[in-house]
Amino acid sequence: MKQFYEAYKDFPKFSTLLREISWSHNLEIFSRCKTEEEREFYIRLSIQESYSIRELERQINSAVFERTMIGNTKLSTTLREIAPDITNTFKDSYVFEFLNLPEPNNEKDIQKGLIKQMKNFILELGKNFLFIGEEYKVQVGNSDFYLDLLFYHRELQCLVVFELKSEKFKPEHLGQLNFYLEALDRDIKKPHENPSIGVLLCKEKDNEVVEYALSHSLSPTMVSKYQMQLPDKRLLKQKLHELFENN
Repeated sequence: MKQFYEAYKDFPKFSTLLREISWSHNLEIFSRCKTEEEREFYIRLSIQESYSIRELERQINSAVFERTMIGNTKLSTTLREIAPDITNTFKDSYVFEFLNLPEPNNEKDIQKGLIKQMKNFILELGKNFLFIGEEYKVQVGNSDFYLDLLFYHRELQCLVVFELKSEKFKPEHLGQLNFYLEALDRDIKKPHENPSIGVLLCKEKDNEVVEYALSHSLSPTMVSKYQMQLPDKRLLKQKLHELFENN
């Protein structure tokens, strides 16, 4: 362990963090992560989420750092205004390799799989997410509507709805999600809670189309994609590098 403390002896705050996780966690992080930013990210995340070593290995393998950093760049002004602490909460893409679903699959297959594998789903989302229900019913007028997956986020203190689409993102998908958010805020949200947040999970997305669709939206929404296998970390690192170069 001394080698880790020595590496950060000039950063007292950081060296203190190293002592909050085990030798095995430090070894995994320092042997797998190449930059100081990535190492600090996983150290803080390990402390916050109380990862087992197996959970930490999975998060590094699934490139949580890169996906979260890219997600931070995609947060809309509306999301940042209603939830100043939203940084590092949502990802640009979500990895559901644990589902082991055969192709082709649809929204119902994915929804059922995520419910069955809720422990792994929460690992992917983060432990601040508390599951409320699937096919959550909201009534508007004389009609019933069903939200795919509803969560509550303890830190943001708001409801979060995840809607699944087993197809490429289409702008009209946002109309449905915005309607659900309005119903939640009017009829379900408690007075002390923050406005509800919507995440649209699509099989594919064109980032330019997403940008256009969200440009005039006042609803706190985010469009992410999901994939059924572990991502190529090299491609994600390249994409992250390009994003920061252009900003």
